[in-house]
Amino acid sequence: MAPNISQDCYARHGGVHFTQKASAEEINRYVKNLPEDRRESLFEVLDELSSAGMIQIQNDGQFSDPHGNLHGTTGCYEDEK
Repeated sequence: MAPNISQDCYARHGGVHFTQKASAEEINRYVKNLPEDRRESLFEVLDELSSAGMIQIQNDGQFSDPHGNLHGTTGCYEDEK
């Protein structure tokens, strides 16, 4: 894995908040090489990537809608005032 890659992202479908720990190329190659039955759902793919250390799922109640707007538990995605 490439060093120093750490980027907050949101899954396009489902809006799950995660931190990218590997390059997009490494992630795409890893997913492409998964057995077809492990690529059937986004949940399974995210679980595989997390188990491989390529992403870290942030269990912070923060989600993105299809338009990129953040939602979730009040205060978890807003700057403290």
